[in-house]
Amino acid sequence: MARQQRNRPRQAENEAGQADANRQGPRGRKRQAGAIKADAGGDSAAYVYGIHAVASLLSHRPEAILRLCVRNDKPSQKLAELLGQIDEAVKASNGQLQVSRVDGPVLDDMVPGVHQGVVAEVRPLQEQGESALDELLDRWNDSASPLRLLVLDGVTDPHNLGACLRSACAAGVAAVIMPKDRSASLTAVARKVAVGAAELVPVIRVTNLARTLGLIQQYGVWIAGADGEAENSIFQLKLPDRVAFVLGSEGRGMRRLTRESCDQLFSIPMPGAIESLNVSVACGVTLFESVRQSLPIRP
Repeated sequence: MARQQRNRPRQAENEAGQADANRQGPRGRKRQAGAIKADAGGDSAAYVYGIHAVASLLSHRPEAILRLCVRNDKPSQKLAELLGQIDEAVKASNGQLQVSRVDGPVLDDMVPGVHQGVVAEVRPLQEQGESALDELLDRWNDSASPLRLLVLDGVTDPHNLGACLRSACAAGVAAVIMPKDRSASLTAVARKVAVGAAELVPVIRVTNLARTLGLIQQYGVWIAGADGEAENSIFQLKLPDRVAFVLGSEGRGMRRLTRESCDQLFSIPMPGAIESLNVSVACGVTLFESVRQSLPIRP
């Protein structure tokens, strides 16, 4: 797929400040810290709650669990199934995994949302830094595998972040990329909405999004940005095997430099009375159009 020619503004480099002097291209540039701590978001950020989210945590990051708190009344069928998984995890940990049976009001006080009778106290999740993106791109550059990335510009609602993570995980996205500033953090609410996806899809924070998109392009990844004014719809594009989708906030959309860094802009057709979609819905539509195009054509 031929790359659409665009005049890339030099302002992106100016906005990056003095740090740009140390950037040396996809292979040789200086590496930053591999991870930055997630915003605590209050005491509740140290907890993962809800049956599906805790089940995913047990399957993929059991070492992160400090303590499990389970409601001590008769469990629902789904919670009973989770208790079986918890028992297996306790045995596998040689008794190191602590489980406490507590009253429902205790769980109510621990977290702000619907906990479904189970709360896991965890070591705070770490969001990845820019060197993690370097390493990811290096790995994919050395393989022939397709690559799908999701870039969120200005998404500040943790509910929307959680929903986007869930769709990203289901669509096989390799990483979700967000700017450090003016973006939602991986709070307990975001992880709850993500239903375990926050434990599976890396969230990478970057200092300058326009500069990061330029780096991604150097690896041959096509940058496609959602814009309600774009002439071509997502359903008219022939999407390449390696693509990064950029979505902005529901109200303001992408910032100007982000938009100008894209190779292609696309819209989502809406023939009805409503002229905009929640960013998490737009995310699902976009990612699964990419999935649809990647499926083999049946005779």
